Amino acid sequence: MKKILITTLVLVLVITYSYAQDTPAPEPFTPSKTQFMVRGYAHAGLNYKKTGDEVESTFVGTTFNPLFIFKHGDRLLFESELAFSFEDGQLDIGFEYANMSYLINDYMTIRMGKMLLPFGTFIERLHPSWVNKFANAPLGFGHGGIAPASGIGVEMRGAIPVGSMKILYSVYATNGPVLNTGMDAEGNFDEPDEAGQLMFNNFEDNNNKKGYGGRLGILPFANSSVEIGGSIYGGAVGDRGSSYGNIGAMLYAVDFSFVRQVSAVRGIVDVKAQYNLSNVDQATYIEPADDPLDPDEAYTFENSSNAYFAQASYRPTMAGNDVMKNFEVAYRYSAFNAPEGAEWEQQSTQWSVALNYYMNWRTLFKLSYQSTSQVGGHGVPEGETVQTDGIFVHWALGF
Repeated sequence: MKKILITTLVLVLVITYSYAQDTPAPEPFTPSKTQFMVRGYAHAGLNYKKTGDEVESTFVGTTFNPLFIFKHGDRLLFESELAFSFEDGQLDIGFEYANMSYLINDYMTIRMGKMLLPFGTFIERLHPSWVNKFANAPLGFGHGGIAPASGIGVEMRGAIPVGSMKILYSVYATNGPVLNTGMDAEGNFDEPDEAGQLMFNNFEDNNNKKGYGGRLGILPFANSSVEIGGSIYGGAVGDRGSSYGNIGAMLYAVDFSFVRQVSAVRGIVDVKAQYNLSNVDQATYIEPADDPLDPDEAYTFENSSNAYFAQASYRPTMAGNDVMKNFEVAYRYSAFNAPEGAEWEQQSTQWSVALNYYMNWRTLFKLSYQSTSQVGGHGVPEGETVQTDGIFVHWALGF
């Protein structure tokens, strides 16, 4: 019995030794690649605006945008942005975007959810307060504008090197914009003075027909100092089952960027520009009568709008003085032209000049002067030009 036990023990030791020799050593422990990060931006300041004899002066500091970023491994990423602000004495919480991205390879990424649309470059790249060199967005962006900010859908994007050039591409499908008819689903008047405008916060598809778009950007030089881009976005915009069901819209944009440190002027020169065009199919809208006893009036118009901006800035980063190299001067001109015959018809121009000081690469003080001239639009008497001049002192922080 003892011999059998000894023999068995020897056999177990031999087998174990042989298995250990043939089996590779276990890999050393590696930490998880899961990462979570909170970023964001905020700003505060003073706004002073004068329109004719009317003066508005107020401190502002009620905007806070946290960004939540979750990365699982090298390929999967989730990001989201919320916007907290006070409007009319109440807290308003905005849901800016939330989407998942998966890196398929070095040249292709897919993402899905609510996302900032790459229609031009301003919304996706320049709108945060610590990136925007001015106190607000150019004309034609935001509420009542013609540039889409975000959409719910799916997108494929990436970059492809072609020799010394680079090509950026994006194609996407979303629920698409919604046509504001000036009436609600029950046929009651609701914002009739905005009939014909496009609403881009389409959380649920109103017609089962998707909006399709894309952007192509070309960086022709090896140093990526210049980028030229073109964008397109469109589809059906009317509610299904309504008389507007076949109304469609097409939006176009071209953009330009130049950023480079130029030795001749001993600093960074930054130039940005974008042109937007919106074409919506003609439709008939209803204008409510001032007197309930009078009949409402039907009208139509050629629904074509355009908006554009161009800006340039200079920062003397090569100056010998450490204080001077943190200053920046900037100028921007923008315009918005809404369609003739619409209740929201207007022609507006705006110019802004700014003096900025960078405490660090994402914290700056902004002092700007802005002048806006508007003909037409809400609250503007017919045939008159209203001019608004303003001084803005803002402190913007990205974190």
